Amino acid sequence: MEVCYQLPVLPLDRPVPKHVLSRRGAISFSSSSSLFGAPDPRQLSQRRGAISYDSSDQTALYIRMLGDVRVRSRVGFDPEGKGSYSYLCIDFRTLHCDSAGPVSGRRLRRLLSFQRYLHSSRLLRGTPHLNPLHILDEDYTGQAKCMLERVATWNFDIFLYDRLTNGNSLVTLTFHLLNQYGLLELFQLDMVKLWRFLVMVQEDYHSLNPYHNAVHAADVTQAMYCYLREPKLAKSLTSCDILLGLLAAATHDLDHPGVNQPFLIKTNHYLAKLYRNSSVLENHHWRSAVGLLRETSLFSHLPAEDGLKMEHQLGSLILATDISRQNEYLGKFRTHLDQDDLYLSNASHRHFILQMALKCADICNPCRPWELSKQWSEKVTEEFFHQGDIEKKHRLEVSPLCDSQSNSMANIQIGFMTYVVEPLFAEWGRFSDTRLSQTMLGHLGLNKASWGGLVQQEGSSSPEVNLLPEDNVTSPVLLLPL
Repeated sequence: MEVCYQLPVLPLDRPVPKHVLSRRGAISFSSSSSLFGAPDPRQLSQRRGAISYDSSDQTALYIRMLGDVRVRSRVGFDPEGKGSYSYLCIDFRTLHCDSAGPVSGRRLRRLLSFQRYLHSSRLLRGTPHLNPLHILDEDYTGQAKCMLERVATWNFDIFLYDRLTNGNSLVTLTFHLLNQYGLLELFQLDMVKLWRFLVMVQEDYHSLNPYHNAVHAADVTQAMYCYLREPKLAKSLTSCDILLGLLAAATHDLDHPGVNQPFLIKTNHYLAKLYRNSSVLENHHWRSAVGLLRETSLFSHLPAEDGLKMEHQLGSLILATDISRQNEYLGKFRTHLDQDDLYLSNASHRHFILQMALKCADICNPCRPWELSKQWSEKVTEEFFHQGDIEKKHRLEVSPLCDSQSNSMANIQIGFMTYVVEPLFAEWGRFSDTRLSQTMLGHLGLNKASWGGLVQQEGSSSPEVNLLPEDNVTSPVLLLPL
């Protein structure tokens, strides 16, 4: 029986009011549209996928620890809100402030309430030239243009490229890739609308986030491009698949607040309530992307049915990046490979492979060369520890991986590589046994060994074994890096 991985295309029950569209906040659509409606409570347990809450599998438990507060609650959090902390009056405007001084007007626009504003940008001034290459010439130097000639190489240095483009790596790289595939002409995309859309996407990433920012999105987009060029995909994917894959990569963490889902749940944040504690951030990223698509009218020239279908497929890709559903997707992928029944002539199978490619691109940092991988490790650890500091300040339970006193960057990376990255990329290597896959696995092994050496230098050559803090748990569970 064929398994369909695409979201169903549902008609809107009524038009979205104009005053809602003008707010740029795609969250508001949830009350007026079946597209943006919250999930049926009866489906929530199914959306947890293959992650069993009574499983003794250490990989599943590790993933659950990262993505679900129920597994690690010490104070009786209820995921539906009962018994949760009352909503905390945390000033999210100052999450990334080093001092307690007044917050500037520009920084006040970056609220965790996810209200978005169109910032003035030099990229929006003036009318672009007719030739898209001329647009690119205006905004980055010859060195950056030379780098784009090697954009398909796995050692592409996104940090250097971002500096050379004056912080506009996401806009320029995504535009270049879409233009290189000829998608502007093929889909008759208005060049000005596309440029405006990409600028708004880039500015809706929070630049003060150490990790979840526009540079991460650009890095994921570049990795996605490398995967789209793999022989199996290159000869099978349609132009629509490629367009969706690149747009999903560019927007997959849009408007990320720099804190994780368990933080939003235990602080009783309204987004957690809106999405009923299920794929909270991923749902928000998707709806934010759709909000920008609609505001810029990028797909307004397409038939309404086609535009709505593309929005749903974009959502299906972004929702697949939810770490709490890792085993669900990995299990399906492994089953398909074992049974040798992935047929890329089938649209639903191609979409599933795009989901897996985006999942790989999203967590590919440990598979990059050490010089790049280490920088990403430092950034994500900084973001984790910053969240932990906020939790301590407000007397919340500190989330796993977020306590700088009990965790080290090396142990965090070893745990993530062992329980999340290695299983995923091993299966991707089975699907696409190419030079790129071998290169990624090679870097992964070397990087893990490097982190292992650092652990030994720190005097803790093995992770700590702890019990889950529930009375009914009797077997030890490896909770890295607690």
